Amino acid sequence: MRICDICDKATSGITQNTLSNNNGEYPIYGASGLIKYVDFYQQSNPYIGVVKDGSGVGRVNVYPQKSSLIGTMQYIIPKAGYDLKFISYALKSLNLKTYATGAAIPHIYFKDYGKAVIPVPRLEDQERIVEELDLLSGIIDKKKAQLKELDALAQATFYDMFGDPITNDKGWEQFPFMSCIEKVSYTNKVPSGECLKEGKYPVVSQDSDFICGYWDDKSDVFTVSKPIVIFGDHTRILKYIDFDFVLGADGVKILSPADNINARYFLYCLKSFNIPSLGYSRHFKLLKELSIPVPPLSLQMNFEGMINDIESQKSLINQSITSTQTLLDATMDKYFG
Repeated sequence: MRICDICDKATSGITQNTLSNNNGEYPIYGASGLIKYVDFYQQSNPYIGVVKDGSGVGRVNVYPQKSSLIGTMQYIIPKAGYDLKFISYALKSLNLKTYATGAAIPHIYFKDYGKAVIPVPRLEDQERIVEELDLLSGIIDKKKAQLKELDALAQATFYDMFGDPITNDKGWEQFPFMSCIEKVSYTNKVPSGECLKEGKYPVVSQDSDFICGYWDDKSDVFTVSKPIVIFGDHTRILKYIDFDFVLGADGVKILSPADNINARYFLYCLKSFNIPSLGYSRHFKLLKELSIPVPPLSLQMNFEGMINDIESQKSLINQSITSTQTLLDATMDKYFG
């Protein structure tokens, strides 16, 4: 059956800049998750939300009753006789990102993916399939929760060793941001839409997946001689990289720390400043205005050792997530083709 025949769609006209003074008990969600609680809601029953514009386009989730979505997302509401979670899994199996159009800001339309045909069994079979898929999804969710706990441990370790970089309560010597990096590279190479599913070199972008694909052309590779930090001027993403890669054409900047700055320390220091959400290209301007506390390099190196231990644990968890996700994908393919 076609998605458009078994689901209704609805749009949201809510913009984030209208919510600053609105507070309440009802959640409102965006592409990255919960935004805040407000005094209104648009949907009285649980529903499916699809990211239709920008970063994370095509992502599908189920949202609770008495909640709302921001305008860059769309409500999908199954009709009577169709299980909400079954339809959400069916939409995920379609990989809606493949329906995206637009180079600068990708977007998808219900009029396009709504024509997709999915197999729809009896309601009791839908519920049985959901139970099987939920079991695998639950394992993945628990593993991801463990990753968040390890991330929190890493950030707590940073604050314990170095204090708050904003107040510099431990009195470290401070330097202007631009003197803490050797260079900034703005070079864009490979449009993310042209990436390969498999290849020799990962393509780094600033979307939620970080690595958006792979590339084989050696001439496009950024060779990492020492660990660096990348910064996304759209999404404020900050990542540590110690491998050769190809840069995606979406506003990623490469920051190469100076010799007295450890890349692990630099990454967590920048994260601590929590650059606010601003318009395109303004995020990096804020970074350039920062003063960076610089503790002794030996202490930074001790911190790096602790973080490397945490990253090793995360790597094992990620391997488990990958194997479980492979099983989930195979199960979804069995039911949805």
